[in-house]
Amino acid sequence: MADPRFSILSADFAADPYRYFAGLRERSRVHHEPAIDSYFLSRHQDVKRVLTDHEAFTTRTLQVRAEPVMRGPVLAQMTGAEHTAKRGIVVRGFTGQALEGQVRAVRDNTAELVAPFLPRGRLDLVNDFGKPFAVQVTLDVLGLDKRDQRQVSAWLGGVGEFITSLDLTPERRRHCLDCAERLEAYLVPVIERRRRRPGADLISKLCTAEFDGIAMSDRDVTALIINVLVAAVEPADKTLALLFKHLIDHPGQLAQVRADPTLLPAAIAETLRFTPPVQLIPRQAEQDAEFGGAVVPAGATVFCMIGAANRDPAAFTTPDAFDIHRADLGTARSFTAAAQHLAFGAGLHQCVGAAFARAETETVAALLLPLLDQVRHSPGARYREAGLYTRGPVALPLDFTPVRAGAAGLD
Repeated sequence: MADPRFSILSADFAADPYRYFAGLRERSRVHHEPAIDSYFLSRHQDVKRVLTDHEAFTTRTLQVRAEPVMRGPVLAQMTGAEHTAKRGIVVRGFTGQALEGQVRAVRDNTAELVAPFLPRGRLDLVNDFGKPFAVQVTLDVLGLDKRDQRQVSAWLGGVGEFITSLDLTPERRRHCLDCAERLEAYLVPVIERRRRRPGADLISKLCTAEFDGIAMSDRDVTALIINVLVAAVEPADKTLALLFKHLIDHPGQLAQVRADPTLLPAAIAETLRFTPPVQLIPRQAEQDAEFGGAVVPAGATVFCMIGAANRDPAAFTTPDAFDIHRADLGTARSFTAAAQHLAFGAGLHQCVGAAFARAETETVAALLLPLLDQVRHSPGARYREAGLYTRGPVALPLDFTPVRAGAAGLD
């Protein structure tokens, strides 16, 4: 059993946090990390309470953790009419006809990126495909030039590091802020052009939208663009790679998904429950809060441990088993506010891109599965995950039956 006196910031925890979750839930309901003076919650009921009680647990901490690199307030910091209006603008950018266009972008990018690897019968699903795929699709959605993907990706890496690191050194902090400033400088002229000549892309929608009868400022639009970039890119390659890993590790379930593609949404939902790419969601306690006799003091930062909550036996039967047929998941509600798993958060600030995340992952997986026949882990490959705040495979080398040039049917 895990020792509750360990540190979440330790190398042992980073190597495999899942083996510590049961001990945290059972013996350290509120875990304090003195080095960063923060509190970690691991039980499903506690995490859901924090994420849905918006008065007692606010997103005020994001003023320090996100706003400096977002170059303005993010959606999760907003409340009331402003939050409703701006969230609605972004949601509309990922639903209806907009989503149909985005699915076409997913198909086109999948075909382009996977084609060179099909005759070889081998690819790294993370580095050869997943990472460039996630960036390219998001650039298409926003209406940014894909020729800039390498530079945008580098800047975005600094922004993501700032948000997800719990112990940044001064040097890394300066690097991350520099990345954010360069990304903002890149976006400002794009925003100016879209204000003059709007198109059908998401940036144009943000530039032409109004809040309280007033057009959003360049700062507002910049922050929302970076918000979308981080939220869409960071989890996408992780979710896809984890989905394939779990299906390959459970060949019976992989065979069932191949035989019945309508099971794919259940496989994606179970992947999100079993190994959520976003592992931590921060909040700030506005008053002293008690959890089973342990108190989180007012003003403290609280980290909701999504991976631990999603493995809580009080919420899911046999939670440490990957099972696309589990009755307590509910595929239909797994991508909505009624989801039992907490991979998209919960409450007012639940992820606005849940519908897009489902469509994106489902579309690309449905295209790849028939192409990657007899897919398996490459011989000798050592599997390793990384990340405390967001987590996913470092690489996922796969072998499969080579596809003859021109026989893929991706056109």
